[in-house]
Amino acid sequence: MLNIYISENVKTKTDRTVSKIRKTDSICDDCWINLIAPSEEEITELVEKLDVPEEFLRSPLDDEERPRIDTDEDTDSLLMIVDIPLVQDNGRPDLLETVPLGIIIKKRQIITVSLRDVKILNAFAENQVKDLRVGYRNRFAIQIMYAAAGEFLRLLRQVDKSIESSEKELAKITTNKELYRLLDLSKTLVYFSTSLKSDEAVLEKLNHGPTTIRTYEEDEELLDDVIIEFKQAMEMADIYMSVVSHTLDAYASIINNNMNDIMKIMAAATIALSVPTIISSFFGQNCVMPWDAGFSSHPVPFFVLLGSGIFSIGVAIVILRKHRML
Repeated sequence: MLNIYISENVKTKTDRTVSKIRKTDSICDDCWINLIAPSEEEITELVEKLDVPEEFLRSPLDDEERPRIDTDEDTDSLLMIVDIPLVQDNGRPDLLETVPLGIIIKKRQIITVSLRDVKILNAFAENQVKDLRVGYRNRFAIQIMYAAAGEFLRLLRQVDKSIESSEKELAKITTNKELYRLLDLSKTLVYFSTSLKSDEAVLEKLNHGPTTIRTYEEDEELLDDVIIEFKQAMEMADIYMSVVSHTLDAYASIINNNMNDIMKIMAAATIALSVPTIISSFFGQNCVMPWDAGFSSHPVPFFVLLGSGIFSIGVAIVILRKHRML
């Protein structure tokens, strides 16, 4: 799917002029082209019309593509691939992933390429970002990264709440459901931590490396803010990942201790019940039971066995309690 947007100045009710995004049908100067899972025809069209390297358009469509910066001097194109958080409707709300997003900066256009619909780009298209000017392509690319950092932080706060909720549920009762939930959160944090480190390296290279984009003073300040936001998100992801890991280890120990307690009680009960079984095995076959005809004339052996069994159980319980097995 190919969508084209341009900026235009609009006057508000207070006679203030602001920049708004508007959708258009044709490619022109100072436009933003947003590609979502593009078809072969759309890729060919952009390669022919804008002289964009084909590999620049195809690389972000690979889920395994790592964040990086690449340039093509022949076509005067710069490609920046970053990982963007993605919320999927897969029945597992705590398992979040990242998706590569390609930002291609041309002399007169900016192109974004992704395999899936990216939420943060919808915010730009729906004019939720104030005074956005597509013509300022370098600033636009930095603003996209700033929005990505904000989305990472928002989702990390959501992960933190999910961790607290799981801990409260596990404190009441240990269930497989909550443990699976913590495993999903652990995977999410691993994905986020890896992507954030790669994105932060791309931004550092963009800011101080050999491959840089021309920026104005306020753009440089915005880029520094983006780097700070990504570093903060990295620290949060590392902290939450450590919390989840320690929580899983703690509850694994709790489960093992509970299992040991159960086995200890079962072993103690078996020992306590085995003593009267040994006693009754000596006399049981020759002892007259209450339902036998001669019980009224020979009741003593039965009561002796019964008393011995109860007494032996009591003695066994006392001994086991002294050894803390009950």
